[in-house]
Amino acid sequence: MQCVILAAGRGTRMMELTSSVPKPMLDVGGKPLLEYKIAALPEEVDEVVIIVGYLKDVVQKHFGAARAGKRITYVEQKDLNGTAGALWSAEPVLKDRFVVMMGDDIYAKEDVERCIAPYSGWRLLVQEITEMHRAGSVEVGDDGLISQIVEGDKHKEKGIASTNLYVLDTRLFSAPLIPKQPGSLEFGLPQTVVAASQSLGIPFEPVFTDKWIQITSPKDLVFAAEMLKKMSI
Repeated sequence: MQCVILAAGRGTRMMELTSSVPKPMLDVGGKPLLEYKIAALPEEVDEVVIIVGYLKDVVQKHFGAARAGKRITYVEQKDLNGTAGALWSAEPVLKDRFVVMMGDDIYAKEDVERCIAPYSGWRLLVQEITEMHRAGSVEVGDDGLISQIVEGDKHKEKGIASTNLYVLDTRLFSAPLIPKQPGSLEFGLPQTVVAASQSLGIPFEPVFTDKWIQITSPKDLVFAAEMLKKMSI
């Protein structure tokens, strides 16, 4: 099985911290963020596909051709056209079922294991949070499946948040890319996956967690380091 890690962006909200390293290589607890992603992958995942862009050499020099017994393949996203655009750049190297992770947030191995368990549809790791302005808001229908993901929902104080950890398969690439919003030149993975699941008739299931550590600002790095001391991640 493969895992795609989207790590092409700079992470502008990190300000000067990303002037010499890309956001996924920022240090937390003595290791770059990307190390935690690879450490969270179960043995079923034998290849990691890292989407690189900004300061790609920093990532490639650190990880090389393999890490933790897993082969590493690099794909450059030359046109920074959104998270769906990033995943589409890896289409030529992807086979069957695969995991998708963002290059910054931290996930627990047990959650990845639950997400990759046998299933005919797609999955998204979600978490209930109190500040929905920080994440995409996931709406679940009466059938228990994901019906919508709304980004930038600043009016909701609490709800179900997308952690942006997906388990998908290559059927996705038969569907069109969907802009983040009408007229945008960036294609959003949440919008594209929801639309594809509905048009292709593929169940899109939420998997709940309470172990997701979201990294969006410099203060999150400090919080993450403190949390990692308490959690076995």
